[in-house]
Amino acid sequence: MNWNLKTLYKSEKDPQIQKDILLSKKANASFVTKWSKNKKYLQDPKVLLQAIQEYEKLEETYGQCQKPLYYLSLRSYLNQKDSVIKGMLNKLSETATKMANNIQFFELNISKIPKEKQKEFLNYKGLNNYKHYLEKLFLVGKYLLSDNEEKIFNLMSKTSHSNWTDMVEELLNKQKFTVKDEDGKNKEISYNEVSRYLNSTNKKVRDYASNEFNKINSKYAEIAEFEINSILEAKKVSDDYRKIPRPDLTRHIADDIDSETVDTLVKVVTDNFNISQQYYKKKAKLLGLQKLGYHERNIPLKGIDIPYPYKKGMALVKETFSSLDSKFEEILNSFEKENIYDVYPKESKSGGAFCISVGRSLPTYILLNYTDRLNDILTIAHESGHGIHSILSKKQTELNSGHPISLAEVASTFFEDFVLEKILEKTNDKEVLLGILDNKLNGDISSIFRQIAFYNFEKELHATYREKGFVPKEEISEMFCKHMTAYLGDSVEQDESMRNGWIYVSHFRSFFYVYSYASGLLISKALQKMVKDNPKNISYVKAFLESGSSKSPRVLFKEMGIDISKEEIWKKGIKEIKYLLDKLDEI
Repeated sequence: MNWNLKTLYKSEKDPQIQKDILLSKKANASFVTKWSKNKKYLQDPKVLLQAIQEYEKLEETYGQCQKPLYYLSLRSYLNQKDSVIKGMLNKLSETATKMANNIQFFELNISKIPKEKQKEFLNYKGLNNYKHYLEKLFLVGKYLLSDNEEKIFNLMSKTSHSNWTDMVEELLNKQKFTVKDEDGKNKEISYNEVSRYLNSTNKKVRDYASNEFNKINSKYAEIAEFEINSILEAKKVSDDYRKIPRPDLTRHIADDIDSETVDTLVKVVTDNFNISQQYYKKKAKLLGLQKLGYHERNIPLKGIDIPYPYKKGMALVKETFSSLDSKFEEILNSFEKENIYDVYPKESKSGGAFCISVGRSLPTYILLNYTDRLNDILTIAHESGHGIHSILSKKQTELNSGHPISLAEVASTFFEDFVLEKILEKTNDKEVLLGILDNKLNGDISSIFRQIAFYNFEKELHATYREKGFVPKEEISEMFCKHMTAYLGDSVEQDESMRNGWIYVSHFRSFFYVYSYASGLLISKALQKMVKDNPKNISYVKAFLESGSSKSPRVLFKEMGIDISKEEIWKKGIKEIKYLLDKLDEI
């Protein structure tokens, strides 16, 4: 139950790595030589078709040292202390950045095709398969700089952003500290194992863990202060140069979604924070507490504090996926057979869970940190949903085979919710049912209300930095507490855990990523209803999963009768949360 990376390379010493790097360099240089001075593709649609097809083949076969980079990144996730891998990865990243700089002229030039001529290219039948690819390039073109300026920004991105964020993440992940287990015995754990103890149903265990966890976060708060201000400054400089009117616009463009749609989503969720506030008030009451500490917001009720071994969890996930469509179970079986999952936590292994996929020709991988809890089963479902999306979208050609972040969380939450329903079906015990329903609500509220509160925090953080030029850690903490309390209500204390909460949330370092959790879950609820109303509608879901990035999210969902530009679609999802909250009261 560990990744099999030998399908990529035998080891970091495999001579094929250097051979592939050399082949990638040669292929990129050949493309640059052919098209950097030949500008006919900017005037003639037929020539553009030829150039795009050659560019697509290059990206699929080599990319910018795509396969070696992928391998070294995966090795780094499994052991973040491996300095040899880290050094190789850093050197290769520099090489890949230079190669990307050399070839970026191609898409940059296309994006700058005059507006009056763009229509000719978009209407050319031969380019029909690349129509949306071109639409995206034309949209971003007005914010792109010259080729040389873009090269400088690319080269500086590592020192002005990545190195800062990597530093804080690695400093935290390297930390070890002592907690007390359920028997009151001391146990040394790594930083990324703490959630198990923070979520303990034993108050002494979770409070002790929280206290030790806060000591580490407080210790690194000043470093995080300088880190986050540095990347805020880098972001501002980039936006000012590009004349980008709002800090989150680049995220929306990258996600292929318009700002108005995101604004509508954020407004609807924020206007309904009273629902999440009600939930935490009920949760405190169910746990017999006057108020919850910030670290206690995810405590499971005792009804689900039972072990779920990995084999049992995976069997349940497979059963659910198969009931939706046999193709889904078939993909999961192939994942297991090919050792796509890395299951258990290990020292120096990256924390959390994720699914990673690079290009059509390379395997998808899923990282888990399974600890035999109900949430771990849902994590299998969630990340496997991403994996299925990745596999099915590879039916598109290389340039259309990925999917924007605005779509990524749709598939994952769709499958996760069906697995949870399967768990509920198999449950007769009232106390367990109550615990599972609470767990469902906790997850949904975290994905929707919490992530939008995060988004609101990010907006204010960027605005404040741009007004003042530096935001001290105390002010960041106050700002964070304000937005957390907005969705949590006064049933959750503004304690040290909350004040330190911004230090370790990696998404704040990726800028405005968080809205996609809310949009993904709310859209997936619409798809779930379609399938529940008529199981044959799973064909629409499969068509969505296979579409990749060939169409914009708005167009894609509108074809299925879901208009994400309207408030109503978001309000419908919110109503389901309210329904679940009322159900919790009934039980």
